[in-house]
Amino acid sequence: MTKVHAKSAAIELRKAGHSYKYIAPRVGVSKGTLAVWLADVPYTPNLETIERVGKARAASGEAKSKLKRESFQLARREARVDIGNLSRRDLFMLGLGLYIGEGAKSTSQTCFVNSNPAIINLIIMWFTKAVGLKNENLRIRLHIYPDCSEEESLQFWSETTTIPRSQFLKTIVDWRKDKKAFKSGKLPHGTAHLSVNSLGEKRFGVFLARKILAWSDEVLGTKNAGVV
Repeated sequence: MTKVHAKSAAIELRKAGHSYKYIAPRVGVSKGTLAVWLADVPYTPNLETIERVGKARAASGEAKSKLKRESFQLARREARVDIGNLSRRDLFMLGLGLYIGEGAKSTSQTCFVNSNPAIINLIIMWFTKAVGLKNENLRIRLHIYPDCSEEESLQFWSETTTIPRSQFLKTIVDWRKDKKAFKSGKLPHGTAHLSVNSLGEKRFGVFLARKILAWSDEVLGTKNAGVV
């Protein structure tokens, strides 16, 4: 079951009145993951749940679920106000922070790795809107595990990023035995390794990698200096 299908199934089971304990093993995720996925889903325990856990506990669970849902909703409303509209500089600094955490620390190559589609799309926005690259400069190589479908993974990432399949490099399948059990089912579409092709423009080649490192050094070296 893919992550998307698991989330959809979890939502339907929650709407049907089932507890996290009931849902978790059926969709293959932890209760913590369910807490995030189902934060906005109204919960009224069904008869089966009430009989299993008792009326008092079921009522308590419903009340706690409501409080948690309201807390998430309040946090999201406040976050929307806190963030507001992103300026170009906001995007520049946000993307640079992501690159410092997940980007290549190479003086000759620009590359960013992540399995979260939202993060990959944000770094693509950074590259194209803040750094000046074009979509044509971007390349993606997928790293997947044996239980992943290469075709489905390529289709997923191409649709998610709007980067055409012609700009995807040869997929790498990780066959290491020590990785199989640990990663099985956890990354249904693998990890996207986003890199830059200069297409003959020197400023997008080695120079860009060095400039990103210079930006990083400037930020990491400032501490509290210059903060306004």
